[in-house]
Amino acid sequence: MSGKPLFLLNRPLWLASSSRYRRELLGRLGYPFEWRAPNIDEIPLPGESPRALAARLALAKAKTLAHDEPRAIVIGSDQVCALGEECLGKPESAAAQAEMLGRLSGHRVTFFTAVAVVGIEAGLWQQHVDETHCEFRRLTRAQIEAYVAAEPATDCAGGFKCEGLGISLLERMASDDPTAIIGLPLIWLARCLRPFSAA
Repeated sequence: MSGKPLFLLNRPLWLASSSRYRRELLGRLGYPFEWRAPNIDEIPLPGESPRALAARLALAKAKTLAHDEPRAIVIGSDQVCALGEECLGKPESAAAQAEMLGRLSGHRVTFFTAVAVVGIEAGLWQQHVDETHCEFRRLTRAQIEAYVAAEPATDCAGGFKCEGLGISLLERMASDDPTAIIGLPLIWLARCLRPFSAA
């Protein structure tokens, strides 16, 4: 984290993620933190629901780093885009992004954004899953291609960025926390961290 922190915690804070979006979001809370990419297997288990997958991976990420940093508070997070019970990941190319958006066109999808906060010495073990419901408008092939050219989103579940031009692809969106779909539900996370504030 760059610059002088606004607030301090009574323990080190770690983010178990390589996502630049999650680092930017956590930086909004004003706490100093370090980050490290967790090395976990993200393949879904047989019959695993999108919500359960997101929750399991978020906890696995936090636990992996927490064992290396037992004094710290460790945040793990994961997001799954669900079309019905099908889990959609991150498109690997512009062509895959266009194909994914074609599948989402005219459909309602749910983004499950899970977060786990683990502190071994603090005896901390909390989990939360936020649901963001997005209804995509019907998109023409030309509209999809124009969007993909303007805003590559191969590093985003679902292949679009609601914080950018991607918001124009939607008819409506419903969520209790607007930061969740970007990658980290800050309302819940801020509430979870407040008891550890050094101020």
